[in-house]
Amino acid sequence: MLMSTIWCKKLNVNFTRRKLFSRWIFQSTMELFVLAETESWWRSVYYWDFRTAVINGLLHREDWENAIKMPIGVVPAGTGNGMAKSLLDSNGEPCAASNATLAVIRGHKRSLDVATLSQGNTKFFSVLMLAWGLVADIDIESEKYRWMGSARLDVYAVQRIFGLRKYNGSVIFVPAPGYESYGEPLDLENQIIVDGEAEMKSDYGYHGPELDVKSLNWQKVDGPFVSIWLHNVPWGGEDAMAAPNAEFSDGYLDLIMIKDIPKFALLKSMTELNSGGHVKSPFVSYLKVKAFVLQPGPRTDNPDKAGIIDVDGEVLARGKGTYKCNEETLMSYDKIIIKVDQGLATLFSPN
Repeated sequence: MLMSTIWCKKLNVNFTRRKLFSRWIFQSTMELFVLAETESWWRSVYYWDFRTAVINGLLHREDWENAIKMPIGVVPAGTGNGMAKSLLDSNGEPCAASNATLAVIRGHKRSLDVATLSQGNTKFFSVLMLAWGLVADIDIESEKYRWMGSARLDVYAVQRIFGLRKYNGSVIFVPAPGYESYGEPLDLENQIIVDGEAEMKSDYGYHGPELDVKSLNWQKVDGPFVSIWLHNVPWGGEDAMAAPNAEFSDGYLDLIMIKDIPKFALLKSMTELNSGGHVKSPFVSYLKVKAFVLQPGPRTDNPDKAGIIDVDGEVLARGKGTYKCNEETLMSYDKIIIKVDQGLATLFSPN
């Protein structure tokens, strides 16, 4: 199965076709159950394929209800390793391939929430995170410095902080109990939420959880924003505890939201990312949400330039004037609806 990455490299197919090819591989077989989180210059796209594309492949199968029950093992072998780190850290173990492999051998399992991202008739399933704004810009645009290794993220983060961008737009969400104070109540403007979610008709595959829009307590926050970051598990990388309160199967996503922040306060918050201390900043809003609608807009300093929507470490959508904006993406830079399915997937776990 891992030969799929080599075939795609040799065939030199474009990003979206590689992504779809990989999903087809996992749609067509259930032999692969141990995944490596890898990130090298030609396999960086398979940061999706070794984790998220497996989930997408299984959920696009005709027999998805049985396929998604297959336990998935995650072995760290790259520079990110957020899922492996989260799993091993939950048991107090270092993030190492040997520990992850032993976890698979032991056979302990735990449930994992799966987020369904939809835009019109297009859907995508995510298990790690979504970023828009600062975090997405650092993650994706720093690829131009890939020769620096993992240090590229730190170097480019400083560059982006002192050349800080803000983005117009808005977010709509259903807060978890106890977080109702965030945002302004949304008068049931159901058109805003429902219109972007056309009925996704197909012969097979999972369509995502159903929500009774009218019965939910929707809240809204308008931009501009410095960063929007949704997380499913605590760690975004081995050195980034993005969402310290995140749980694998609580049925919620953790939202880390920054609207306005002085540059030096932001720099301080970024230095506390490895301990999760950034969420204690008075400039950071940290809450849990059951459903989320992202309505991205252009940069405040230049309406002719937009942003990047980063899902599980790769580009889901690019706006005009962004880094590599001519490359094809799965979704457009427009409204995206995100819903959480509690405990839909199963992972091998150390405990």
